[in-house]
Amino acid sequence: MRRRHLKGVMAIERQVYPRPWSPNLFLSEMTEMRNRTYLVARLGRELVGYGGIMSYGEEAHVTTIAVDPAHHRRKIGTRLLFELIQEGIRLGARAVSLEVRVSNWGAQRLYSRFGFRPVGVRKGYYQETGEDALVMWTEDVHRPGYRKQLEEIAGKLPAGVRPS
Repeated sequence: MRRRHLKGVMAIERQVYPRPWSPNLFLSEMTEMRNRTYLVARLGRELVGYGGIMSYGEEAHVTTIAVDPAHHRRKIGTRLLFELIQEGIRLGARAVSLEVRVSNWGAQRLYSRFGFRPVGVRKGYYQETGEDALVMWTEDVHRPGYRKQLEEIAGKLPAGVRPS
């Protein structure tokens, strides 16, 4: 993600999250290039989604992922998550974690297709609503079976949906 994408990212961020990240938080995350990667997804010239991952040792954590609501159900989130996991693997991760609202069944279904399983709950994690976060985790992302699973997911993605 580049600084020039910030305006589009913030527009989606405000639509999707009751308590959006600030532009300064995104900028500070983007400067941590050694262990963080932030991607944007475009359809043509339009920015329609974004995601980020940070890696520390053998673990990676999906920090954020969002798709413009006008473009939901087009596999943009799937492509973003695929690319983020690939980046985590490239950075040396053997396991990947994330948090998701307990009420966000759609995202949980997406994450489960990538092998994420619930491992715990963070009570009141989302301060603006007091909602709990479900902690999800997938392990052994280097094993051949997981690579095959990723290839199968990638094979079902529509052409033209590719983050940068």
